[in-house]
Amino acid sequence: MPAREVIQPPDVGGISRIKYGGGGEATQLLCGFLGSETPFSPLLSSLPSLLKLDLRATASGTWIESSFRFAVSEIAAGRVGSTTVIAKLSELLFVEAVSQYVASLPAERRGWLAGLRDPHVGRALALLHARPTEGWTAEALALEVGMSRSVFAERFTALVGQPPMQYLTLWRMHVAAQHLREGRGNVAQIGFAVGYESEAAFSRAFKRQFGTSPGTWRRQSA
Repeated sequence: MPAREVIQPPDVGGISRIKYGGGGEATQLLCGFLGSETPFSPLLSSLPSLLKLDLRATASGTWIESSFRFAVSEIAAGRVGSTTVIAKLSELLFVEAVSQYVASLPAERRGWLAGLRDPHVGRALALLHARPTEGWTAEALALEVGMSRSVFAERFTALVGQPPMQYLTLWRMHVAAQHLREGRGNVAQIGFAVGYESEAAFSRAFKRQFGTSPGTWRRQSA
């Protein structure tokens, strides 16, 4: 059957419908996507290609299901604001799916999510992401999370897969790349914004990570 006969165009403000077969019990599918423009996403790169969320396994499952049913009916009716509601619910669904996946990981699992799940390493990751411009050292991070430097560095490396300062450099470079793409200041300003006091030091670190200078990278990504 041609696709144009299966997919029915939406009414004004509504959604497309797929109609196929007949005689059996009706099945409803709600499709969509969540996107990210961030070039480096530790979360997305740590997830499997497919996440399945069992709403019956979460305390908020009943509320999520009823909310989606309501949102779909609102979209089908073409009501104003319905697409915004479904977008926010989609984000909630994604958070629930990730939470279930993280909770299901075996204790011996290694990687960014394993680090996030650990109370000490997870706190350190949150600090690095929230305050990348700060002059962090392994000692300072260890103090913040209540561990000795050696134990913290060993635990961070074992769980995340790289030492804390190496991870910080990687995160700073990708934050800088995002700033360059969005035109948030000149190279020196962006370098300072991610914790580098000199443009030369920032440019060297950026080139080690991306293989090109910040200025060239900005022109190529424009």
